[in-house]
Amino acid sequence: MADYILAIDQGTTSSRAIVFDHSGSIHSTGQLEHEQILPRAGWVEHNAEEIWTNVREVVGLALTRGNLTHEDIAAVGITNQRETAVVWDRTTGKPVYNAIVWQDTRTQKICDELAALGGGAERYKEKVGLPLATYFSGPKIRWILDNVDGAREKAEAGDLMFGNTDSWVLWNMTGGVNGGVHVTDVTNASRTMLMDVRTLTWDEEIAAEMKIPVSMLPEIRSSSEVYGEGRKGGMVPGVPIAGILGDQQAATFGQACFEVGTAKNTYGTGNFMLLNTGTEPVQSKNGLLTTVCYKIGDAPAVYALEGAIAVTGSLIQWLRDNLGIIKDAAESETLANSVEDNGGAYFVPAFSGLFAPHWRSDARGALVGMTRYVNKGHIARAALEATAFQTREVLDAMNADSGVDLTELKVDGGMIANETLMQFQADILGVPVVRPKVAETTALGAAYAAGIAVGFWSGEQDVIDNWAEDKRWEPSMEDEAREKTYRNWKKAVTKTFDWVDEDVD
Repeated sequence: MADYILAIDQGTTSSRAIVFDHSGSIHSTGQLEHEQILPRAGWVEHNAEEIWTNVREVVGLALTRGNLTHEDIAAVGITNQRETAVVWDRTTGKPVYNAIVWQDTRTQKICDELAALGGGAERYKEKVGLPLATYFSGPKIRWILDNVDGAREKAEAGDLMFGNTDSWVLWNMTGGVNGGVHVTDVTNASRTMLMDVRTLTWDEEIAAEMKIPVSMLPEIRSSSEVYGEGRKGGMVPGVPIAGILGDQQAATFGQACFEVGTAKNTYGTGNFMLLNTGTEPVQSKNGLLTTVCYKIGDAPAVYALEGAIAVTGSLIQWLRDNLGIIKDAAESETLANSVEDNGGAYFVPAFSGLFAPHWRSDARGALVGMTRYVNKGHIARAALEATAFQTREVLDAMNADSGVDLTELKVDGGMIANETLMQFQADILGVPVVRPKVAETTALGAAYAAGIAVGFWSGEQDVIDNWAEDKRWEPSMEDEAREKTYRNWKKAVTKTFDWVDEDVD
C-alpha cells in the first residue's frame, strides 16, 4: 500500500529527500551537501552532475531509513533552488558548463546591454514581473551560450536543453537520454525572465533579444500534475512524479497561504517573503517581484508578490567558513547572546549586491558603526539582526504595494531554530512571528502538490487541516527603540551603494 509521498528538495547548499505520511508528518529523511564552486569574486557555481548523484543517494537514504521501497510511495514531488541555470546536451546528457547559481553576478554586463535597448531595468517587467537583474536564469543561459566553446552552435542546432534544477532532476529521473521528460512548472518558469506571467507561455521576442533559442526551453506545465514516472533501474521505478514548485512557492504552499493577503517568510541561504495576491498578477511599485505562486492542475494560476533577499543564512555560513568565529550555525546564537545589543555595529551583507527592495547590483557588503568596544559577540548579533532588518524592508514594501498591513508572519527554514533571531524579528516588525510544527515546509509543499495530483490528498483543505502552530513570538520592543535602530540600519544600507564601478571587477 502506497502510504507515503516522497519530496526531493534540491537546494542551494544541499539536496534532501523527505518522506511524508498522510498527516504531513516527516517519516524519514536523507541529506547531502554539494560543493560551492567560487571561481572568482561574484561567481557562484554548482556541479550539476554532483547534484544528480546526490539526489539519487538521498532518495536511497530516505527510503532505507524509513524501511520503505518504491512500492510504498504514491508520488514524488520536486522543489528546487530557483534561477540556478543548467544547460546540458540532449544527446549525451552531460552539462556543457557548471550550473550558474542564482547568487552569481557575472551577467551584469548582459543585463546592462539589454537595459540599454530601452526601458532600463524595467524593460521586461510588465510582461515577466521581474526587473533586469543578474538573479534570474535568462541572462545566465545567454552567458553560457556566449562563453562556452561550441555551445551556441549546438543550441541553434537544437542539441542543448536548459532548465533550473527542477528540470535537470526531473529529466534524469524520468530516463535522461532514454526518454527523459523536459518539463518545468509555472513557478520556475516565472523566474527565468522569459515567461509572460499572464499567458504562462515563453515570450519568443524576449528570448530572441537574449539570443536564446526557444528549442532549449522546457515545456511549461502546472505545479500539480503527473509529468512522468521514475525510470526503470532508478530508486522509484514507475512512481508518478507529480509536483514541481520552486522552493519559495513550495514553502508558501506548505504554509497553507491560500487566502489573498496571507504571507510567509523563508529563512534559508537567502530570505524570501511571499504574499498571496490571488488570481491576478499585481505589479509592484516598491521593488518587489511579481511571480506565479502555484497552479494546481487545470485551476487558474495564483500569483504572489515576492521580496527576495540574497544573503541571510549564508552570512552565518560566512562567519563560520571565512572568518572562523563560530564552529556551527547554532553557535551564532550563543555568541550573539553574550552581549546585550549590537554595540552600535550594523552588518549589511550585500555580497551579491542588494536584492529587494533596492535592486542595487553596485552594492557590496559593509560592517559599519565600528568602535574598539565592538567584539565578535556584537558582530554575531549584527549578522543575525541583518536578517531581521532586511525582512522589515521587504515587509514595508509589501504593505505599501498591497495596501493592507500584515497582522502576523508565518516563518520557516533553517534559521527559525534561532529563537533570539525570531524574537528580534517580531520586535523589529511589530507583529507576531509564527513557527509551524513541521518546519520543513518547502519539501512539504512539493509533497502536497504531488499528493494532490494523484488523489493522495483531496486538495488545499487537507493542507490547511494539517498545518499546526508550534511557537509564536510577540513583539516586546518599545516603538521608539524599534524606529531608532531601524533608522540606523537604513543609514548603514546607504553606505553599500556605488561600490562597484568600472575599475572594480
